[in-house]
Amino acid sequence: MVSIIKPLKRPLALGDQVYQTLRGHLRDGTIGAGQPLQEVQLAEKLGVSRTPVREALTRLASEGLLASDGRSFVVPALSLQDVDDIYEVRFLLEPAAVRRVAELATDPTVRAQIDEALADAETAYKAKDADAFREANIRFRSAWKDLVPNRRMVKAIEQYADHMMRIRAITLGDPKVRGIVINGLRRIAAALAAGDGEAAAAAMRDHLGEAKRCFIAATGLDKED
Repeated sequence: MVSIIKPLKRPLALGDQVYQTLRGHLRDGTIGAGQPLQEVQLAEKLGVSRTPVREALTRLASEGLLASDGRSFVVPALSLQDVDDIYEVRFLLEPAAVRRVAELATDPTVRAQIDEALADAETAYKAKDADAFREANIRFRSAWKDLVPNRRMVKAIEQYADHMMRIRAITLGDPKVRGIVINGLRRIAAALAAGDGEAAAAAMRDHLGEAKRCFIAATGLDKED
């Protein structure tokens, strides 16, 4: 009898719930750059005390998603240098990672989730459904990352996952950008299906280059001095 008793699932602590809620809003762009976040107002809106809000804000700031601004926090606006730095890391890691995936992805069963995500992205693109396209794009990325043998490399790639979510929220509402993205996904998927690591890496480099260019244009960073 005792051997079959399992530990109870504990609900998330209130601070964790506030953290997850605010992090979700930051990732999908609901809370925009420069928007002040104050404990009192957030506590009132969320129906909680100030303590879990303070804990969540401090945690988000430690992860670089918020910056302290006197007695409040703000979403830091990415500068052109920030974007250059983030994409420099992505250019180093992601082509190398997808090259490794190509060694495994010739098997249709192995790349099934990649193909499924691409098919859903194609459907959403034709239907001009930006939200569905964004979701399919996220699943495509997750699908190939799940196949990367070097999990330390994946952890390094995921360091900027939240920043990438914000970038997608800003750019993928534009039909022209979705057209550029779907072409990139097609090239990557075709190279993986062929088991061509070099072609997959080249497709990923081009895909990242276009993504960077689109984000810079969408945010007006190309007009910075």
